[in-house]
Amino acid sequence: MIRKKKLENLKSLSKKKPEKGLILRLKRSGGRGSSGRITSRHRGGGARKLYRLIDFKQLKRNIPAKVIALEYDPNRTAFIALVQYEDKEKGYILAPQGLKEGDTIIASPKTEVRPGNRMKLKNIPEGAMIYNIELEPDKGGKIVRSAGSAATILSYDAGYGNIKMPSSEVRKIPGECYASVGSVSNPEHRFIRWEKAGKSRKKGIRPHVRGTAMNPCDHPHGGGEGRTPIGLKYPKTPWGKHALGVRTRKNKWTTKLIVKRRIKKKRK
Repeated sequence: MIRKKKLENLKSLSKKKPEKGLILRLKRSGGRGSSGRITSRHRGGGARKLYRLIDFKQLKRNIPAKVIALEYDPNRTAFIALVQYEDKEKGYILAPQGLKEGDTIIASPKTEVRPGNRMKLKNIPEGAMIYNIELEPDKGGKIVRSAGSAATILSYDAGYGNIKMPSSEVRKIPGECYASVGSVSNPEHRFIRWEKAGKSRKKGIRPHVRGTAMNPCDHPHGGGEGRTPIGLKYPKTPWGKHALGVRTRKNKWTTKLIVKRRIKKKRK
């Protein structure tokens, strides 16, 4: 099969440099934590990029904002929108699907149900698609922020909204929390194909070596003559723990708000 690269469609975006007052130059960690040890493997290098300060809270309530430009953000999969409020203050927000330059959005406890508008969860009708959802009031959007994703409001009960997540999980979220109406932009991101390893290196992704290609002292899957199976009942991490399909979520305070776990895909 011939590898063909498929990149993002950036025709709808504005060709402009990022807003000067809304960018930061962050120091790259190379996958290392505060102690200097590698805590996230296969990271390092990559092209330089500036971090765009995204307003996930949108605390300027009841003040309309005009969309000045739609921009590409190298730090996330979704596109972002530069908006200007009536008091001339500017800010970046996550751009929803269908938002255009010149459109007006607003964040208010209760407003028109239109892509880009932000309001309290209890005031959004059932069946609506939402994104950038808060888990605690006025703490900023924490979930449903990646390209093309959206959650659906199923029902309301006892001050909580039952929200169906993109993973098919159903969870309760307080009705006082804010959420944006619509779905996140750039749904074609899932179809991107990189034609060569060099593209990944520019994104800061280093080579990933298979455990079966290592020596026994370096990985539980290593060793053997030629290409051999792992020789274990289940695959393991380099540190000997269960891998693939094992739940790692534990001691999370939001676990009590999960109504229905996500559906497991059946292996063929």
